[in-house]
Amino acid sequence: MKTLSAILYAPGERLKIEEVEILPPQSGEVQVRMHASGVCHSDLHVMKGDSPMKMPIILGHEGAGVIESVGEGVTSVQPGDHVVPIWRMSCGLCEYCLSGRPALCDVGTKMRFTGLMPDGKTRFYTEKGDPIHHYAGVSTFSQLSTMPEGAVVKIDPDFSLQQAALISCGVITGFGAVFASAKVPPASSVAVFGAGGIGLNIIQSARLAGATQIIAVDTFASKQPYAEKLGATDFINAAETDAVEEIMKRTDGKGVDFAFEAIGIAKTVEQAYDAVKKGGTCVVVGIAGPEARSKININALVYAEKTLKGSIYGSTRPRIDLPKLMELSRSGKLELEPLLTKTYPLTEINEAYEALEKGEVARSLIIP
Repeated sequence: MKTLSAILYAPGERLKIEEVEILPPQSGEVQVRMHASGVCHSDLHVMKGDSPMKMPIILGHEGAGVIESVGEGVTSVQPGDHVVPIWRMSCGLCEYCLSGRPALCDVGTKMRFTGLMPDGKTRFYTEKGDPIHHYAGVSTFSQLSTMPEGAVVKIDPDFSLQQAALISCGVITGFGAVFASAKVPPASSVAVFGAGGIGLNIIQSARLAGATQIIAVDTFASKQPYAEKLGATDFINAAETDAVEEIMKRTDGKGVDFAFEAIGIAKTVEQAYDAVKKGGTCVVVGIAGPEARSKININALVYAEKTLKGSIYGSTRPRIDLPKLMELSRSGKLELEPLLTKTYPLTEINEAYEALEKGEVARSLIIP
């Protein structure tokens, strides 16, 4: 079977739209027809070479679609079911899964870095017959994608697939960072470094948590209306002023209770940590390059009893938390419409990433 996909052949190159050969789902696998796929910085890091992956590769990890076919032994879904891919598949049996931390499961980690299915093989091939690697086990920048049964969550067919795609990564990661990783209590002060897809959802989740001061920090002034719409009380343009100094001015010299870094840059990790008050917590959500290092003041860590921690996938349990987020959206408490700035056809995916880099969008979707 053939399908149209966006392929990255080498870091620094543009994605190429090509027809590729896709194998049918094997035992324990499903094939999904993608209806929407998110344009996220995580894929951009691979495109630019900041996150090394085996090439060629079909990127895309945030999305939603409909089951096209299933392999032998699949019981949780059937053709026609609406699903959301999980870009950190978990086995459900290891110590991480059983302790409620499925994003740390070694199965999902291995798939991400090998670019292969759990059996060590690919399901994508070029017209010449050369293998193409998967991204995060789901490769949503393709009209059809074959993935493990454990990498999809069945959702209500009445829920918008475009909104489900937004929830699948950006929303759940931001929400989890606030409620699962940091556990932000009411009346807290919060700073969010980076007002992109993840940062905006940290902002609106902090609002849901009852934070009374939410300071958004970004180098693009165009992000201010998005941030304020979703709950930011303050906006700092880091291209024009020192973000930490400005945060201190706006918090009576104390700093914030919680700071979130949603970019993945060593300098902004340092800034987020420095912006936290005594006893405060800094949560790093942004994905940085494998060699990235930040300089942390150890005395402040000890004498000020600061906490520095990481958060992958928002420290969430996707199978449990994704349906809950959809219910929050139905109730009107979780806003999704302000997040979606623009949609693009698969053939314009490179233009979509150019807009992302220029700060022109909050979140955009590819409609395969």
